Parts: sequence; structure tokens; C-alpha cells
Amino acid sequence: MRSAAENTTAAFAKKSDLLDQVDYRLAETSEEKDEIYRLRYRAYLREGAILPSESQRVSDEYDNAPNTWIFGVYLYGELCSSIRVSVVTSEWRMSPSVELFGELLHPELDKGRVFIDPTRFVADPDQAKRFPELPYATVRLGYVAGVHFNADVGLALVRPEHQAFYRRLFLQETWGEPRLLTGLLKPVGLMAAHYPTLRAKVFARYPYLHSSAFERRMLFQRNGEHHAPASNGRVATFERASIVPYS
Repeated sequence: MRSAAENTTAAFAKKSDLLDQVDYRLAETSEEKDEIYRLRYRAYLREGAILPSESQRVSDEYDNAPNTWIFGVYLYGELCSSIRVSVVTSEWRMSPSVELFGELLHPELDKGRVFIDPTRFVADPDQAKRFPELPYATVRLGYVAGVHFNADVGLALVRPEHQAFYRRLFLQETWGEPRLLTGLLKPVGLMAAHYPTLRAKVFARYPYLHSSAFERRMLFQRNGEHHAPASNGRVATFERASIVPYS
């Protein structure tokens, strides 16, 4: 019988194997975004998080914000999951977490903190059954963004029944009690992790969260943008990783 440690190692190996097949795609065209909006609708409706709608799509004002990146996660050419990553700074404060917990986050932004706010994490129910590692491969993008933008804190809007999972696996702590976000039927609380304090521990525990400078640049550099990496291979400052979209 395998020990718990062996089971954990095997699970991480499976996640790493899945990464070899994953295609992360930044949604930039209206067609690419529409496919993700429809996936959101199917996933949210399936779990009872929204009411049925004629449009059969879920989107909001943050999808077109200049500090937002929307990713589709594809396996074997099929859209399987998606996540939206907002980079929140004192200059760019547009994100769902700031909307819902502004009294907690604005004072930190006033101090110059940089937040990564991953939201709209959804997975195709059938694909998630086929690939149980899919959620890990998807939420990985929040950690990739944290390194790329030298963020101070990673945020998460989490339903109460899922908070123990985030606390145990990603060492996040509760910052705000559950509230209702516009358009959703189930309340979410605010959880957070201080990247500089926890990054080494979390990455040691989950090696698949690591990323290369090349991968980070390819994921977060929009069409037409060109950034020179620092000598250590990382984007040296947040300003270097422009959040102004190409037009």
C-alpha cells in the first residue's frame, strides 16, 4: 500500500504530465471570449450558481478592463476550463474582489501593494471528470501572474464550503466573510496569500506551479507589446509588464 507521501508525489507527477498537454490561450478576439462566456454559463448553471438566461453567457464589465487577462485552457484542441486574471494596483483598481471588499483592499492599494485577483474560474463538468488535475492546471495561472508582475498578494473569492481546501493546499487565509457578488446566487468570502512569504513554501510543495520567464512573457504579453526581462529572467517591476492593451 502506498504511503500518503507517495500518493502525493504521484498526484503531482500527474499534474506535471497534464501540463505537457495543456494549451493556455489568451482570449483576445470577441469569438475567443464568447466561447469562454458560454463555458462559464454552462459551468455556473450546472452548480446552481446562477439563474438560467436567454443569452446563455456569463460576462461582466471586468472582462474588457485593461488590467485583465482572460485565459482558456485547452486539452487536445478542446476548451476545458478558463480563468480570468486581474492585476490590481493603486492606478488600476478594477476587479471583482475590490468591488466586493473595497474597504479592505483600498487601504492596501494606497500603500502601493499589487494584487493578483483570479476570478471566473470554471471547468467543463465532463472534462473535469476526465482530467481531475484540470483545476490545478487552471489555477496555476494565478501563480504565474504573481511572479510575472511581482505581486504582493494573491486573492481568491471562495465559497465557504471550499475555503478549507484553499487554506490547506495554498496556505491562504480568510480576509473577508462571505458576501454576494453581483450576478451570483452563492456568497463568496475573500481569501489571500502573501506571495513573498509563502511562495517558496508553496512552490516547494507544488513544483508544477513553477514557470519560466519565457512562458510568463508569452502568456501575459499582448499582441504588439515587447518587454525586456531583467537580468534574472523576471520582469523587474510591475510597470515593465504593461497592462495597457494593444489597440
